[in-house]
Amino acid sequence: MTRNVLIVEDNPGIGELVRMHVAELGMNPILCERGDTGLERFREGDIDLVILDLMLPGLDGLSVCREIRSGAGYVPVLMLTAKSSELDRVLGLEMGADDYLTKPFSVAELAARVKALFRRVDAMASAPAVEISGDELMVDALRIDPVRRRVFVRDQEVELTAREFDLLWHFASHPGRVFSRVQLLDSVWGYNHEGYEHTVNTHINRLRGKIETHPAQPEFIQTVWGVGYRFRE
Repeated sequence: MTRNVLIVEDNPGIGELVRMHVAELGMNPILCERGDTGLERFREGDIDLVILDLMLPGLDGLSVCREIRSGAGYVPVLMLTAKSSELDRVLGLEMGADDYLTKPFSVAELAARVKALFRRVDAMASAPAVEISGDELMVDALRIDPVRRRVFVRDQEVELTAREFDLLWHFASHPGRVFSRVQLLDSVWGYNHEGYEHTVNTHINRLRGKIETHPAQPEFIQTVWGVGYRFRE
């Protein structure tokens, strides 16, 4: 099947360049020049990848990414940015982008990132499903519903971001297994660039603040000093 790639880019030259090279990869490019119209097209469905500019008219790229990630399904997002500061890159990843490219970028690099994201999607699709009773996982007062992507602590629903839910589900699906920060970046974020391990720390701290009774003394997500983190057995 031909993959549909939504390109949201307001610069006509860059948009056309990306559109042309996505087509050369054998995919179907769909080009939008505004954030709001791009989001509308995404909501129509049948999109396999979003290539998303950060600075857009109508609705900025971070807001578009946030809306994409608020849905139940998963579609990879490759963010384009003209800014090179670490803050801009981290903000994009915090909002749920899977990877980023800083302008100007080479055609070869764009193609490599697109292919890598689809390899990641294919690997996720072929991975064996975690067997849990009743489509839910319960650990003491914590209940996780993976189908509806909802989390409850003592029967009170906890609001998690898409990335926080993915991180919690990854931990809870592998109780007792220790993961390094780099392994979590690769498994949950789909990338393992050096220097971004602090992104894992930030998400774990936020997640603990939402699900732990005493975040400083976590019951569920435990620190293994010098190695990484694990979910309680």
